[in-house]
Amino acid sequence: MLAPIRVLHVLGNTQLGGAESRIMDLYRHMDRNRVQFDFLVHTDQKGHFDEEIEKLGGHIYRVPRFRLYNYFSYKRAVKNFFVSHHDFKAVQGHITSTAAIYLPIAKKAGVPITIAHARSAGVDKGAKGKLTRWMRRNLSKKADFLFTCSRLAGISVFGEQAVKDGKTIFIPNAIDCQAFAYNEEKREEMREKLGITNQYVIGHVGRFHYAKNHEYLLQVFAALCNADKLNQNLTNGKNIDNTDFEGEKKRDYLLLLLGEGSGMEEAKQLAEKLGIADRVRFLGNRNPVYDYYQAMDYFVYPSRYEGLPGTIVEAQASGLRCVMSDTICEEVAVTELVRMRSIEEDAAHWAEYIRSTADYVRRSYVKEMQEAGFDVSAQTEKMMAFYETGEWK
Repeated sequence: MLAPIRVLHVLGNTQLGGAESRIMDLYRHMDRNRVQFDFLVHTDQKGHFDEEIEKLGGHIYRVPRFRLYNYFSYKRAVKNFFVSHHDFKAVQGHITSTAAIYLPIAKKAGVPITIAHARSAGVDKGAKGKLTRWMRRNLSKKADFLFTCSRLAGISVFGEQAVKDGKTIFIPNAIDCQAFAYNEEKREEMREKLGITNQYVIGHVGRFHYAKNHEYLLQVFAALCNADKLNQNLTNGKNIDNTDFEGEKKRDYLLLLLGEGSGMEEAKQLAEKLGIADRVRFLGNRNPVYDYYQAMDYFVYPSRYEGLPGTIVEAQASGLRCVMSDTICEEVAVTELVRMRSIEEDAAHWAEYIRSTADYVRRSYVKEMQEAGFDVSAQTEKMMAFYETGEWK
C-alpha cells in the first residue's frame, strides 16, 4: 500500500480558532490513507488540537513567531525547516502575513504546490495592520494557488485586481453540518447543565479580539436589558429606567460568550460598567462547541471584519436566528435566518431589532446549509482530489 501524500498547513498556532477549526473539520473527514496533514506553527506553546492531530497521524513542527526585528532569523529558520522537510505534496499557508516569505522558500526546496489561503477581510489596527498589508503586497504572485473564503477576504489579502482577473478560488468555510442540527432534547440538557431556566439566551462565539467587536455586542445587550441604551450614558452619568420598550413582552435576557483572547478582561470590565455583569457568562473555549448553540435563542455577531465566519454557518445549521454586521461578506448569509445591520448604528437599534424578531419557530437548517456548499463531507472529496492532482476542478 502506498503511503499517503502529506500536506503542510502553516498556522500561527493550533488553538481553538476559526481557521484551525475549519482545517480540523476537514482533517477528521479526510481519507488519511490517501492524504495526511502536518502543521507548521509559529509558537512553542502546546495548542488545543495538538493531541488530536497526533492521534490522527499528523506531525506538528515549530518555527519562531515573526517579528519585524527578527526578519532574517525567521527566514533562516524557515529555510532550515524546508531543507529537512520538503517531501510535502503541498504547503497551504493560512497565516498570510508571512506567506510571501515561506511559500517561495518551500517552492525552492522542491514542494510542488504552494497555496496562500485568505481567511480574513481585514487587519489589526495601527502599525501591526499596516505591516501586514505591506507584507502581503506581492503575495498574489508568490503562490501557485490563491484560495479565499470570500470575495472580501480575497480583495483584502490578494488585491482587487487578482480577484477581478479570476486568480482566486472560493473555498467556503465548511463544517460538519449534521453535528449542529437542532435537537430539542440536547437543548434542554445543555440549558440544565448551564443553569438556564426561562432566560432568553443571546449567543456569540469568537475570540476576544478587535475584529470581533465585543464592546459593541455588550452595548447591544445592555440596551436589550435596558441597563443602558447608548454608550454616551457611560460618560454623562445619566441613569436609564429599567423599563421595557413599549408593547414588548418582558424577557429575562442572558448573554453567553464563548471564546478566549487578550480582550476578555477588557470586556469583563465593560460589562461591569454597563451594569450587566450578572447577565453575562464568559464561558471561555468549550468543546464540543455545537452543543452550546443548542442552548442559545439568538446569535449576534457585530464584527468589524471577517473572512467568512464559520460561526454564522454553524448558527444557521442549528436553526438560530442571526443578526450580523454588514461589514461581513454576504456569501455567508444563505438562509432567511440572517439579517445584516450597520455597526455605525446606535446599539439600541440592534437591540430593538432583536426584540422585534425574538419570536420564531426554531428548526434544523442542515439541509439548506449542505445545499449551499457548506458541508465538510462534500468539500473533503474536492480537496483530496486537488491535493492528489494539483488541479482544481
